Amino acid sequence: SKISVLHCFHFRGGAELLFDGVKKHQVTLPCQPEPWDIRNLLKWIKQNLLKERPELFMQGESVRPGILVLINDADWELMGELDYKLQDQDNVLFISTLHGG
Repeated sequence: SKISVLHCFHFRGGAELLFDGVKKHQVTLPCQPEPWDIRNLLKWIKQNLLKERPELFMQGESVRPGILVLINDADWELMGELDYKLQDQDNVLFISTLHGG
């Protein structure tokens, strides 16, 4: 069976407030037959890590506008966004660029 891999997720810019103020999560994702992609990861984060107000983090199956996603310091738009397949030891960073007025 495939070994589940450890990933690091970071939340910044206020996004961490939706996750009990925790900015860094070390996560071992459960094994599944298909590689994890960002689409499935976001569902998993919503079900397992998000503590409150999911509408501030998610919109539909993606992150809401105003949340920047970096995969190993590169903009996820360059990586295929929701279709990007997570690699072992990937760092995924979610930064909220929305600030209350």
